[in-house]
Amino acid sequence: MTADATDHAPISLLIVDDHPVVRDGLRGMFESAPGFTVLGEASSGVEAVALTAALDPDVILMDLRMPGGGGVDAIRELTGRGARAKVLVLTTYDTDSDTLPAIEAGATGYLLKDAPREELFTAVRAAAQGRTVLSPAVASRLVSAVRAPAAPGNEPLSAREREVLALVARGTSNREIARELFISEATVKTHLTHLYAKLGVNDRAAAVAVAYQRGILGH
Repeated sequence: MTADATDHAPISLLIVDDHPVVRDGLRGMFESAPGFTVLGEASSGVEAVALTAALDPDVILMDLRMPGGGGVDAIRELTGRGARAKVLVLTTYDTDSDTLPAIEAGATGYLLKDAPREELFTAVRAAAQGRTVLSPAVASRLVSAVRAPAAPGNEPLSAREREVLALVARGTSNREIARELFISEATVKTHLTHLYAKLGVNDRAAAVAVAYQRGILGH
C-alpha cells in the first residue's frame, strides 16, 4: 500500500495571510487539486494559533508580516504548544532577517509566493510528511545567515554523521533513523548534536541547507 496522501485522507490546510485576495487564490488553487482540503483561513498570527487549536490542520501556509500578529511569533507559539501541524512559510520576503527566525521558530519549510503551482503542491505534501522544504533562494539566504555569525570550523563529519544527515535530508524521523541504522534514538540525537556543532547550525533545516551548500549532500 502506498502512503501517498491522495490515496487516503486529503491533506488538511489552514491558510494564513492578511490579504483576502491571496487567501482566496490559495484556497481556490488547493480546492481545485486532488488530495487537499482547506479547513479555514486566518488573517493574523494570533488568529492562526487559535484556529490551529480548533481545526487541527496537517499543514499551515503561513505568511510572515501581518498586522495583529506576525508569522514568526505564531510559529514560535505553535511550536511551544506542541502543535501537530507542520508550518510552511509562504511569503514574498527572503531576507536574512525573515528567513532565519522563521526556521529557528520551528517552520518545516520556507517558500516564496512566486513558486510555481506544482512546486507548491509538492512542498505541501513534503511538509505534511515532515520533510524540510526550502526554495533555492531561501536555502542560500539561510546558509549565509547561519554561517556568518557562527563562523564554524571545517571539522569533517564522520561517516555515521553523514549517514544520519542524509536520512534527515530525506525527511526521516529520529525513530526511523534509529531503526534503519540499528542504533538507539538517543544515539541519533547525539549524532545530530555533533553534526549541528560541526556545521554551525541549530536545527535540521539549517543543517540540510548548509550540507548542500558545502557539497556534503548532493552531487
